[in-house]
Amino acid sequence: MTLNETSSPDGTTPSTTVLPDVVDPSQVATGGAVLLLDTATQEVVDANRVAARLAGDLGIPSSFGSWCTAAGIVPAFGTARSTSEAILAALREGRGIAVRSTRRGGDAISWAVGLPLVGAPDRLADRALLVLLPLAGLGEPSEPDSSPGSLQMRAAVASHLSFTISDPSLPDDPLVWVNPAFCEVTGYSADEVLGRNCRFLQGPGTDPGAVARIRTAIEAGEAVGETLLNHRKDGTPFWNQVVVSPVHDEEGRVTHHVGIQADVTERVHAERRHVLELDEVNRENQRLSLLASITQALVDLFDEDSGAALLPELVAPHFGTWCAVVVTDGTGEPRLVHGAARDPERAADIAVLERSHRWVLESPSVLHVLSTHHSQVPAPFPVEVASLADRTTPEELAALERLGLGTALVVPLRGRDRHTGVLVVVSEDEDAFSRDDLHDIVALGARAGLALDNARLYHREHQAALTLQRSMLPEIVAAPGLDCAALYDPASDGTDVGGDWYDVVPLPTGRVAVTVGDVVGHDVRAAASMGQLRSVIRTEAWSGRSPAEVVAGMDDLVRSLGMADIATCVFALVDPPDAHGTRRITYTRSGHLAPLLLRVDGSVELLDGALTTPIGAPIIGEEVPQAEALLHPGDVLVLFTDGLVERRDRPLRAQLANLATCAGEIEQGMDAAGVRDAIVEVCADGRREDDTCVLVVRNIPSGEPTD
Repeated sequence: MTLNETSSPDGTTPSTTVLPDVVDPSQVATGGAVLLLDTATQEVVDANRVAARLAGDLGIPSSFGSWCTAAGIVPAFGTARSTSEAILAALREGRGIAVRSTRRGGDAISWAVGLPLVGAPDRLADRALLVLLPLAGLGEPSEPDSSPGSLQMRAAVASHLSFTISDPSLPDDPLVWVNPAFCEVTGYSADEVLGRNCRFLQGPGTDPGAVARIRTAIEAGEAVGETLLNHRKDGTPFWNQVVVSPVHDEEGRVTHHVGIQADVTERVHAERRHVLELDEVNRENQRLSLLASITQALVDLFDEDSGAALLPELVAPHFGTWCAVVVTDGTGEPRLVHGAARDPERAADIAVLERSHRWVLESPSVLHVLSTHHSQVPAPFPVEVASLADRTTPEELAALERLGLGTALVVPLRGRDRHTGVLVVVSEDEDAFSRDDLHDIVALGARAGLALDNARLYHREHQAALTLQRSMLPEIVAAPGLDCAALYDPASDGTDVGGDWYDVVPLPTGRVAVTVGDVVGHDVRAAASMGQLRSVIRTEAWSGRSPAEVVAGMDDLVRSLGMADIATCVFALVDPPDAHGTRRITYTRSGHLAPLLLRVDGSVELLDGALTTPIGAPIIGEEVPQAEALLHPGDVLVLFTDGLVERRDRPLRAQLANLATCAGEIEQGMDAAGVRDAIVEVCADGRREDDTCVLVVRNIPSGEPTD
């Protein structure tokens, strides 16, 4: 019998429909069975390794029917004909057919594509090419549409692939047959390509690595798949997905190479567009992340000068060769310069520019930006190197030249109502700033300017509030027989004022009232509440009430008048000395930490009794408790707020135990100020996260001189 030529559509098959979903061409190469059929005898005369493995021990040549039986090939859909007759009939009628291989598990669907070798040399003239393309190679989902219409459509598409046959027994393995689809895709006629090695499709941009991998596989007799840039006859480049499969005779020799090509240019370009789009999204995310991280670093400082020093360190690794920040004073004159270089070894040159400011004070571009109050879009400009000698010192000029002078960009640091300074970014290269760089630096200048202005305003307001708070804290009033010293220390970050207080009040009865407390919150309201509470305590204590009565009365006022939210405190009354110089202490703690009692023998006691609820919270129990302790001559009472010991990274109980241990090791005989300083030094082991008050009261032994 003779197989009819497979029909082809008019015109070139679009690249989007020729094998559109191939994920990996090597899947087709390693999974596709290729046979050469003798159309007269219906025998399989050649087969590639995949086809040979499918048929097991069946020798070649063999009848096509025997090969189908041995390979377990059956039509995907029922038919009355034998498998070989059904396949040959489909190919004779110019249509593809879906088949299954039971040796592959029963679900492996392949496309049977047959092509008569019309125009091939005499030795191939009576042959037909039969290729079984595996579904896996076509990138189908795990549960593909196996309806007859869908499978027939895919078989028809596969029939329009470009096929070639080359003969490795001839010099340079030339092409001996190509199908019409190959000519349609490449623009060459069959006469122009037969007898030539297919490398004529290569040209500028063809990956030599891919070519080498194909050559190596062919020499090893293995199937191979690659996607590489080829060129049509008119020079037009196209992306060619190539699969080369060796075909073996009955003795295992490679008799031919069957090539399958698909123009996947549109798919490759689409993938590249997708990659470029993803790259653009990633770059945009990185830019936004950079701007956010730099801005956040400045916002966290709460200090204008520290922010100005940090900004160039943050900018230099990403933009230009070096940069500087110029901060102005209240009149708009430059007062501070900080710089940084991308190369850390240029730190000495940056130090020169930070010390000597003439290069800034006489820079036309810097002065122009500082004097321009309206918004304008900055633009990069070439540095006028020739004019620098007239407006810089020799040391500055040498440093500038070593740092690099090519293109500069001066961006205003804009506050709410005026410029707070400028950001100068310089590159040693010309045309160094891209559009994205310009956009980012301008945005960074706007954000940094606002952050620095916020820091300036915060510092001014914070200083005012801190001054208010300090003004409400009393000077220690001398109390007969007692040595007193106090300390108020704001938190390390200085982000706000708090409500901590201390007080020492000699009373008409001869007793001395001492107190330390803390209003919840860190703002002016807390500071104001602190002042009110201290006044209430003084009034209550002056009336001669006991510590329990003072605390209860203060709590009533706070809850009735809404003077504060919540506060904790220790209030104690120290009695006059008895005949032996010993004083009685009566105290109450409203939710506050226990004071320390440092004995002259080096022992330490906690005054942890008389605990009640914080001021402003409902009192638990019918009465406010109070407790007593004795203050012997030379003993020291230490009252403090939680800022002294509270740390986020350590348990409070452990900190209190450490404080008590260290307090017991303090040198004996020190005055109250010395004990205070020693206590603070013991706890000065990191950033203080809350305001701190410390009040030290020492019972002066009889006969010891007093100021």
